[in-house]
Amino acid sequence: MVAETVNSIYLTLMNSKNQTSKKTLEISFDIQVKKDLGNIVQVKLEKQKHLINSPWFCKHITVQTPSGDCCEFPCYRWLVDENEVMIREGTARLPQDDTKKQRKIELESRQKIVRWKECSLGFPMRIDGKMNELPKEVQFDIEKESAFKRNFGKVIEDLVLDKIDGFFESWKDIGDYKKILEHYNIKNTLLVNVIQDWNKDYMFGYQFLNGCNPVMIRKCTKLPDKFPVTHEMVEGCLKRGLTLQEELQAGNIYIADYEILKGVPASSSQRYLTAPICLLYKNNLNQIVPIAIQLSQTPGQISPIFLPSDNEYDWMLAKMWVKSSDFIVHQLVTHLLKTHLLAEVFEIAMYRQLSAVHPVYKLLIPHVRFTIAINAEAREKLISEDGVFSKISSICVDGMEKLIQNGMKTLTYKSLCFPEDIKARGMEDVPNYYYRDDGMRIWEEINCFVSAVVKIYYVSDKTVQQDVEIQEFVKDVACFGMNNSDSFPKSLESREQLVEYLTVVIFTASAQHAAVNFGQFDWYGWIPNSPSTMRKPPPQKKGQVDMKYIMDSLPDRGCSSEVLGTVWALSQTQENELFLGMYPEMYFTEQPVKEAINTFSKKLDEVTNIIKSRNEELTLSYFYLSPDKIPNSVAI
Repeated sequence: MVAETVNSIYLTLMNSKNQTSKKTLEISFDIQVKKDLGNIVQVKLEKQKHLINSPWFCKHITVQTPSGDCCEFPCYRWLVDENEVMIREGTARLPQDDTKKQRKIELESRQKIVRWKECSLGFPMRIDGKMNELPKEVQFDIEKESAFKRNFGKVIEDLVLDKIDGFFESWKDIGDYKKILEHYNIKNTLLVNVIQDWNKDYMFGYQFLNGCNPVMIRKCTKLPDKFPVTHEMVEGCLKRGLTLQEELQAGNIYIADYEILKGVPASSSQRYLTAPICLLYKNNLNQIVPIAIQLSQTPGQISPIFLPSDNEYDWMLAKMWVKSSDFIVHQLVTHLLKTHLLAEVFEIAMYRQLSAVHPVYKLLIPHVRFTIAINAEAREKLISEDGVFSKISSICVDGMEKLIQNGMKTLTYKSLCFPEDIKARGMEDVPNYYYRDDGMRIWEEINCFVSAVVKIYYVSDKTVQQDVEIQEFVKDVACFGMNNSDSFPKSLESREQLVEYLTVVIFTASAQHAAVNFGQFDWYGWIPNSPSTMRKPPPQKKGQVDMKYIMDSLPDRGCSSEVLGTVWALSQTQENELFLGMYPEMYFTEQPVKEAINTFSKKLDEVTNIIKSRNEELTLSYFYLSPDKIPNSVAI
């Protein structure tokens, strides 16, 4: 129990014949039963409120029989108002090995509470209900609520300080952006290196590999017709004495194409969007550096190709435009759509289709903690019409909807399989791609853990096929959550398919979210490095940009302060955060699964040590995928 109550709580023990013994519970208690009830298969908790309604949380119940045997009843549920909770004995059971009637009643009850709702046309489905209407189990607990309010309270406090100091004008010089960092402790952080080298080409290119959005870059073996870069344009950048065509064939050319932004409307308040294309080159130092940038999808006289050989202001602004576009795609597609909204889909389907005694329910429940709640907060505070993102970026609500719709067209189940995504982008052998290296280690360990658990309960592929709840779970994800997507499986035929599917769910909610979320303050804290908005249109000719034009293009003082506070708050973990491999709430009661969890935790410790040793040799450490820094779920 974690919350005391002034209401009456009743516990009823029930055997397989529904013989019962009902007792009123105190804070600590023993129940003496006058007759032998035999095997206790479930318990019923009831709450009766008095003058004050006091919700009550039950972790678990242990029942010891006269013979000394113990039965565990994991609960982790709230009793709210005058309701009752039926708790099954904790042994995980597949539906084909259990009482169908009990599971049907349980799931029908859940499906009335956890309902699908269309968010916007073309979006993944969401949960039906506002924050205060959600089931208490999916809401923030007291500690999480306090941490969330405290972090965003700091943002508001810092904004008030900036208003007092009159910081709502354009900055005069790049160095002025340091003024808003005075509220934050940036010593011994990656941000210090970013401030120092943000305008160098190596730092620009490095972020495509290990920054906030390490999924846009792909190997380029043939230039698209819409991006007519010639050898003569980039000859001075190619250091191996090869032609551009030869470098393409050798696998040394990469591309980041923001076509997903084409046709997306900008906000109407003198803010601008474009859909740039950036060509990158692996040089002799194994650095990825930019060699050509086009600030639209349509080549021509009013869309020149900017080069490192151009004057410093043209090239600086072209890179800023790429990073501004990257900021928006990262926040709304890579981050929001492909981790937050996806994790919510998996969570809703889990609650609707899997009984609490299903082993997959027990496996996934730690990885959906607070996800529905944080998404409800995001819809209200971040991506609403008057939300933070509308204020700090170049995109309005209509633009957000269009961009996420575009993102949904590129989202496939296979793209969520980490090794498949790396292979599809041709990124298997690029050096210093720590996101790939660490991600592959985490994927492998999650996959091994899931495989061990699956083999405990599923003795064959036929067992998977006969599991009606698992089949309904994946069907619910594809047909409802993902709007009848043809790219998501609607059934699973083998243990191997089930292991991969569950690995996708856990990896997306834990590692992938960590990789694209917790670096925001490091990479976005220095505003010129990744401007959230551009206040001047992209240049249509070369040689017309000066420093004043650049400063007038970058976010103003008020916007900068709000961006900084937001990315700081979004980069914070909770004080009592549960990281990957930490499962203090033991939903599983069987020893083989507990052993699998212990093995998983030890393997993750080994990965943490490998990453730590690697980072000691690096100037720019990469730690977002260190297991000791990966929360179990999407919770911020």
